Amino acid sequence: MRLSVVGAGAVGRSVAELANEYGHEVVALADSRSAAVADGDALDVAAVLSAKRETGRVGDLAPEAALDADYDVLVEATPTTLGDAEPGYGHVVEALARDRHVVLANKGPVAERYDEVRAHERESAGSVRFEATVGGAIPILSTIADLGPGQVTAARGVLNGTANFILTRMAAEGLDYEHVLAEAQDLGVAEADPSFDVEGTDAALKCVILANVLGDGGHTLDDAEVSGISDIPGEALDLAAEDGRTIRLIGEVAGDRVRVGPRLIPEHGTLAVSGTRNIVQLETNHAGRLNVSGRGAGGPETATAVLSDVGRLPPLE
Repeated sequence: MRLSVVGAGAVGRSVAELANEYGHEVVALADSRSAAVADGDALDVAAVLSAKRETGRVGDLAPEAALDADYDVLVEATPTTLGDAEPGYGHVVEALARDRHVVLANKGPVAERYDEVRAHERESAGSVRFEATVGGAIPILSTIADLGPGQVTAARGVLNGTANFILTRMAAEGLDYEHVLAEAQDLGVAEADPSFDVEGTDAALKCVILANVLGDGGHTLDDAEVSGISDIPGEALDLAAEDGRTIRLIGEVAGDRVRVGPRLIPEHGTLAVSGTRNIVQLETNHAGRLNVSGRGAGGPETATAVLSDVGRLPPLE
C-alpha cells in the first residue's frame, strides 16, 4: 500500500520508519501544521526525518500536499482534539471523499464523531480502521471484531500508562501524588501538562471508542462519567494495601454506560498491572472473560497497530 502519513510526532515518525518492513511505502509525510513532503515515488524516509531533526520541518510544501498526494491509505496521526475533532475529522472526510482508506492513530474522530465517520465511510470505496486508538500495540479492537461485537457484553481495564505509572509508584514507595508526578515528568512518562492523562480524559476517550464499537455508535466523551487520580492521597493506597488491595484508574463499558475513575481492586489481581502497562478485560457470551495486555503507548508500539490495520485493508480498485 502507498501511505500518506499526516502527523510527524512519535507515532507518525515510527509508521514512516517501519512501513517498508511491513511491505508498504510512504509517498507523503506532513507535520501537523507546518509543512509536508510528497513525491510520486516512495520517499527516502530516513532523509526526510533527518531533515526534520535538523530544520524542524519535513519539507517545503504546505501540509495539504499530503492530502492531495497519490496514496492508497491516509494514516491520520495528528494530536487528538475534543469536540469537533478537527483537523483529524476533516482529514478523514477528505480521504474518504477520494475513495481512499483511512487508518487512525488519532482518537478524536472515532470518539467524538463516530457516527459521522461511519456515514462517510458508507458513501466511500475506502474503509476506516482504528486499532491504534485503543491500547497502543494491544489488539483489542481486532479481538472484538473476531469475536463479534454482539458477543462482547462488557469491557473494563487500565487504559492509561501515565496514570498507572503514578499509582504504581505511589503504592510501591509510599510517595505522594505530586512527588511521583514530578518523577514521571522527568522520565518522560508524563507530559509537562499531564491533565489529559491524570484527569481520566485519555482513558475515557478509549472507553468511548470501545462503546461505539460494541454498540454501533451513539457515544461521545460527553456521555462518559469521568474522574481522575490527582486527588488520591498516598494514605489511601497504604490503607488499601492493609486490606490486600490497591487502586487503579479503571475504565468500564457496559451497555450504554461508560465510566472512568479510581477503583479498589485486589493487589495481586489481573487488573493490577504495573508501570505503564495496559490491560483490557472483555466479558463475552460464550468465551468467558478474556484478558488482553501489553504496551498501551509509544511510537513503535502504536505504529505496529497502525501497520497491522493497513495490512488488513483490501486493495483499492
